[in-house]
Amino acid sequence: MEVYVKCSQYCLFNKNIIHLVILKTIKPVFVFIFIGFLSLSLKAQDPIFSQFFSAPLQLNPAFAGNTNLPKFAINYRNQWPELNAYTTYSFSVDQFFEYMNSGFGMQILSDNAGDGIYKTTKLSGIYAYRARLTNDINLKFGVELGIVQARLNFDKLIFFDQLNPEFGPIGPGGTVIPTQETRPDRPSALYLDASIGGLIYSPNFYAGVSIKHLNRPSESILDVNSNTFAGLPMRFSIHGGAEFDISIKNKWRYKTFIAPNLMYVKQGAFGQLNAGSYFGFGPFLTGAWLRIAQTNPDAVIFLAGVKDGMFRITYSYDLTVSNLGLSTGGSHEIGIIINLEERKGYKKPSRYNDCFNIFR
Repeated sequence: MEVYVKCSQYCLFNKNIIHLVILKTIKPVFVFIFIGFLSLSLKAQDPIFSQFFSAPLQLNPAFAGNTNLPKFAINYRNQWPELNAYTTYSFSVDQFFEYMNSGFGMQILSDNAGDGIYKTTKLSGIYAYRARLTNDINLKFGVELGIVQARLNFDKLIFFDQLNPEFGPIGPGGTVIPTQETRPDRPSALYLDASIGGLIYSPNFYAGVSIKHLNRPSESILDVNSNTFAGLPMRFSIHGGAEFDISIKNKWRYKTFIAPNLMYVKQGAFGQLNAGSYFGFGPFLTGAWLRIAQTNPDAVIFLAGVKDGMFRITYSYDLTVSNLGLSTGGSHEIGIIINLEERKGYKKPSRYNDCFNIFR
């Protein structure tokens, strides 16, 4: 049985270049097969975290420097685990320096697609400058410059000429049928990647835009069609939200707030909208969002977490509601924030003049 999957929320390759095919064999295992490999010139789509507030530097470089001491963010995402499809790791650190009115950050992002078939690793530096318009309204402008390595494991690819109508890609002797496709001279690409972004915010609302891959870098591994390859598509993001303190009279007197927010991302022919709300009640955190890919509902996202001192950990699950159904296993994501401002003994500002609690 062959199932062709066009990724909606977390696409790896343009469907005109490569199709992701899953063959369910007699044994209950899934085998990933990339076909239609007319050239090894790849068009990739970015990984996008459902917990974008736990990975703000991946969303917009203008978020660099939301705390006066270092803030560390660790993110892990496992999408469609039943298919061994995508796993993504991210680590970042950033800090604001008052005397420079600037924020600095660093981020490492690693993306593994197709159970090791295609891997990308990115190391980037980020700078953001804050401009105060009034006592309550601020602007921030951010830039990001990164170096990216994209690597293809050619030995894990299976082409049309390796498919036997009876046995699939495995011959009667138990070995993989060889291919006549030409192995690329270089299985990896190294390139620079530039991004920009901006934010406007007040104590109650924020709005931002960002443009990733401003220089349209090429990920080409075999430039057979270099005349027609336009580079990695730029990723446009529009995001915003608000934060409202809620006074609840109870014996614990926990700080309580609700933060509705949304994010729209467009890259190439693909787009998605996340809309929902984040809720904080003392040490407890929860939230829910709906993700719409193009015009179709793709997933419902549920989040739960806790915050204790300078540590915050959140877990989210993407419940697939598209035609892919439950066979994908949904998506699991973990976000960890370590905010050194929250450590005991540090006198942090009594109140930030912003609404970025969900990003700290």
